[in-house]
Amino acid sequence: VRAAGRRGRCGRCGRGALLACAAWTAGWVLAAALLLRAHPGVLSERCTDEKSRRILAALCQEYRGGVLVGDLCEDLCVAGTLSYQRCLYYERGKKVLQADWRGRPVILKSKEEAFSSFQPLSLPDDAAEDGGQDFPEAELLLVVAGEVRNALGLELPNGSLGPLWPQRRGRRWLGQLATLWSLVQQEEFVLFSLLQDLSRHAPPVLGSCGHFYAVEYLAAGSPRHRALFPLDGAAGASRGGRGQAKAISDMALSFLDMVSHFDDDFSHRLHLCDIKPENFAIRSDFTVVAIDVDMAFFEPKMREILEQNCTGDEDCNFFDCFSKCDLRAHKCGAERVNSNLQVVCDKIFRHWFSSSLRTSAVSASLQLQLRDAVQECADPRGTSGSAPGAAPDVFWKLQRLLQATQRELQEAEK
Repeated sequence: VRAAGRRGRCGRCGRGALLACAAWTAGWVLAAALLLRAHPGVLSERCTDEKSRRILAALCQEYRGGVLVGDLCEDLCVAGTLSYQRCLYYERGKKVLQADWRGRPVILKSKEEAFSSFQPLSLPDDAAEDGGQDFPEAELLLVVAGEVRNALGLELPNGSLGPLWPQRRGRRWLGQLATLWSLVQQEEFVLFSLLQDLSRHAPPVLGSCGHFYAVEYLAAGSPRHRALFPLDGAAGASRGGRGQAKAISDMALSFLDMVSHFDDDFSHRLHLCDIKPENFAIRSDFTVVAIDVDMAFFEPKMREILEQNCTGDEDCNFFDCFSKCDLRAHKCGAERVNSNLQVVCDKIFRHWFSSSLRTSAVSASLQLQLRDAVQECADPRGTSGSAPGAAPDVFWKLQRLLQATQRELQEAEK
């Protein structure tokens, strides 16, 4: 009996160990997938002009064959007014190319190289036979809304799908449906499209051809730049230390505006989980633009991502978005405990304000106050002993100090 009991206990232990091993493996698989999503350069392939031209040639061949459509296809494939310029980068399937569109630099982007790489839209046999002409629009709306919900974690009213909706039905309707379906499977395209005309901090989608979509060309930031962002052509940025200090204060105020906008101006907060200079750019008026939002999530999707199994708080850190581990339930909390503002202060503002602004036009006392406010914002636990997450009042403190900096710079110019 004791032997049988031992065997029963061993069997239970074996099953428990097996389940624990399976859970551990699944956790690492999920972590690896998310790591590759945030840092796909781990599996980057070589970016070449030859391959980029070949990709676009295949795109045009499918356009001429009626497989795909798009408002930029004629310019790209027939008129030649949208012409390839150079390859910017390839990252784990994603292709980012620079092109010239009627004298205007633009970026062509796609999550995948080939149109056939996207999951096809499944139509009933009778609908596919007549080119999808009789497929009810209400059913199509439900299908597209479901894909958007999967991508963004949002339930959207039908009226808000306008930017994603194809033109009226014609002889290429099946190609329109296939093209629409390839685009809504790209989270960044969906987010940019829904923010169209709603946000000055996101680039508008200018058009598309098949699975490639175009956005305005803006030079990305880089730690190699002293000011983090290239200031060539920016208004007033070339006048030595004073000009650079003015540019930095303008960009910092725009970052604050973006944080407030993403926190408060939509039905759900938009979380940025990969904040670094390379994912932002500035326009000539110093407006900050989020040019890579592969790791941006509205609140419902963010909660879904954060709520994972854990053994400690470190298991609840999803790149720049942190949660806390409930050690009794071994579950990460669904609520993010840090904020977009805190990460901006840590990864952007510290670079600018931890040392002198290199101009005597801003008083030393103001620069010291600004440095301390940035430290308080970036590391609230270290300054107040409170829980992580920049306090709301530090936002207004930073805004007030930056506006005071601009006033001192303007006075120095008189």
